[in-house]
Amino acid sequence: MPNHIFGRSTKGQPPTALRGDGCYLIDASGKRYLDGSGGAAVSCLGHSDPDVRAALHAQLDQLAFAHTGFFTSEPAEALADLLIAHAPEGIDRVYLVSGGSEAMEAALKLARQYFLEIGQPTRHRVIARRQSYHGNTLGALATGGNAWRRAQFAPLLVETTHIAPCYEYRDRRDDETAEAYGLRVADELEAEILRLGPETVMAFVAETVVGATSGAVPPVPGYLARIREICTRHGVLLILDEVMCGMGRTGHLYACAEDGVTPDILTIAKGLGAGYQPVGAMLCSGAIYAAIASGSGFFQHGHTYQGHPMAAAAGKAVLEAVLGRGLLVRVRQQGAALDAALRAAFGQHPHVGDIRGRGLFRGLELVADRESKAPFDPARGVNKAVKAAAFEAGLICYPMGGTIDGVRGDHILLAPPFIIEDAQIGELVDKLGQAIRVATGV
Repeated sequence: MPNHIFGRSTKGQPPTALRGDGCYLIDASGKRYLDGSGGAAVSCLGHSDPDVRAALHAQLDQLAFAHTGFFTSEPAEALADLLIAHAPEGIDRVYLVSGGSEAMEAALKLARQYFLEIGQPTRHRVIARRQSYHGNTLGALATGGNAWRRAQFAPLLVETTHIAPCYEYRDRRDDETAEAYGLRVADELEAEILRLGPETVMAFVAETVVGATSGAVPPVPGYLARIREICTRHGVLLILDEVMCGMGRTGHLYACAEDGVTPDILTIAKGLGAGYQPVGAMLCSGAIYAAIASGSGFFQHGHTYQGHPMAAAAGKAVLEAVLGRGLLVRVRQQGAALDAALRAAFGQHPHVGDIRGRGLFRGLELVADRESKAPFDPARGVNKAVKAAAFEAGLICYPMGGTIDGVRGDHILLAPPFIIEDAQIGELVDKLGQAIRVATGV
């Protein structure tokens, strides 16, 4: 049978996913796979939620599409209201898009237009962090600091500067407390703003909890509060990327709530649609919206499918499920259970250097030597071996390489559905153990 799909890789043909059943995906041969990463931290409600499916059927019967150049829609308005009702204080407007990269592009363009509207046209520079990831469109890719993802497209990317990540496992000195370390690396932002000239800096962009490129790395206590203080002092917008870690993944609808920090602009996607529809959003403060409204009155940006009624209906149904079923509490409970199970199985493993994360967003960093934290030789492709062995065993997880600098280091990201049961946590950890044994020999 001919195949005309241009997939992620030209090497081999993946199995065909035929249907979903709770935390499992089932391929055409009938094999079941426990979705231990929710795809890419997407499928927070599993793959067969009846309420979300019913909401989509109802919306399709009512209205499938209306272009936002002419209309708004009831599901888009309702989703925005629900998002703002639970948003950090000061966040007041929602710009609905189709995914995380679109949300970040909208955030960057809004930041630039905001400064034009308020008469500060020299502000255009963006500062982000090394080993960050903010999307694959050119603006988002330029903002991200993952060397491997950026390399071949570098000539196309706008100039962005990058400071140190908040990466306690590797970078905190033995003589530092976690808080002192966080303040030290946060202060790199102020140094970079002063080096570039505050009048030229538009925004600082960071993932609240770092996802794909480093494996569920949370900020240390006090780090984001200092970042917020520095941005405010220099008139720089704080953009927090919660595309992967937001919408309940860490046990809070907005991950920054745990740190008590409010950004100026915030991006979400993935768990917002839970995989049932492609949807994301850029949220901004009332002050930013007011600057546009009292100035040009027009955000010079747009997408054909923004605010799509079907996507918005899915997002609303997902949010209602997360909030109405007590799933934020469940994420914290099951996150603690998953963390305990991982530590029991791998806490003393010679090739597991760190176990980290929040809620049902967990990472394991794999090392050649536990004491020195020396990484495996990248040529071994340990992360790829873990992924393949886990998949063979019937577990979907999200291993990646280049954890340290885009080249060296291996980690595994776990982000199972919020509905995961205790027995399935046991299955996940057992199958992950098998995969790590295959990949490392231990």
